[in-house]
Amino acid sequence: MAAPLNIVFLGSDPIALPLLEWLAGEGAAVSRVTAVFTQPDRPVGRGQKITANAIKTWALARGLPVYQPEKLTEDVRLQLAALATDVGLIMAYGHILKQAFIDTPRLGMLNLHTSLLPKYRGASPIQTAVANGERETGVSLMRIVKQLDAGPVADAERVPIGTHDTALEIESKLSAACVPLLARALPKLAAGELAFTEQNHADATFCRKLVKEDGVLNFEESAAVLAARINGLFPWPSCSVEIAGQSVKIGLADDVDGSGTPGEVLGADDQGLRVATRMGAVRFLRMQRPGGKMLGAGEFLRGFPVVAGTRLLSKPMPTLVSF
Repeated sequence: MAAPLNIVFLGSDPIALPLLEWLAGEGAAVSRVTAVFTQPDRPVGRGQKITANAIKTWALARGLPVYQPEKLTEDVRLQLAALATDVGLIMAYGHILKQAFIDTPRLGMLNLHTSLLPKYRGASPIQTAVANGERETGVSLMRIVKQLDAGPVADAERVPIGTHDTALEIESKLSAACVPLLARALPKLAAGELAFTEQNHADATFCRKLVKEDGVLNFEESAAVLAARINGLFPWPSCSVEIAGQSVKIGLADDVDGSGTPGEVLGADDQGLRVATRMGAVRFLRMQRPGGKMLGAGEFLRGFPVVAGTRLLSKPMPTLVSF
């Protein structure tokens, strides 16, 4: 059996915690996390208290060295080189890597990207896949190259997207999906048997960083398009509509039968608030008023009644995907 790989992990988001737990547990037979690189401590919450992220907290609890460079300078690269790393494993790190840094580990750098590449390269693959109405996504294990998310892919773990899955649920499923993916790939990597296949770059799509202004709805679109958009953009930036002069956030939706003028409220009951679209009706299943909690639509509507015939304003929805 090949000797365990010395892995330096580079990441800053709690999405990576299940894979780290696996690496430190069952995966220890084929790998050994020797250090962690993560973002510097940042201000968090209303009090803006300087706080360590979940990856740093995990590493310190296990006595691992933690590096938090603001920039990946040559001095930082030399620190990485001194660790005698076999491979760098990256997930949601938040730094762009220079080629010299990529080449420093003996076997280079591998990235866990939360899409089925070459679809949804870029900053928001989870949200965009759901918002775009995909019925499946996944995690791809790829070799890092200088071009964004363009490296050859070794393997992928597929994850279905259900009708009532928001980006939050899919993120959790993708987080868990990293474990079987690494369980297959790392023994092959240690044995020198992990094969990589070039992506079909002609099929690549790109998704950008989301902004608050993306959380608008155009009822001239179909109900299926709007439900996917709502679910994909929850919890950030979340889609909102103006009702009775208040911005009401929508946390979950689906599409149902119904017809009327786009934006017209067709009915409101315990099953949800139904709004006509160009094709079918979008049904709001969770709703939140300013300063309130996200509630099931039935509970929300008992305290915030909306009468049939109310018209909701449409706004143009920014494009999330480019080619």
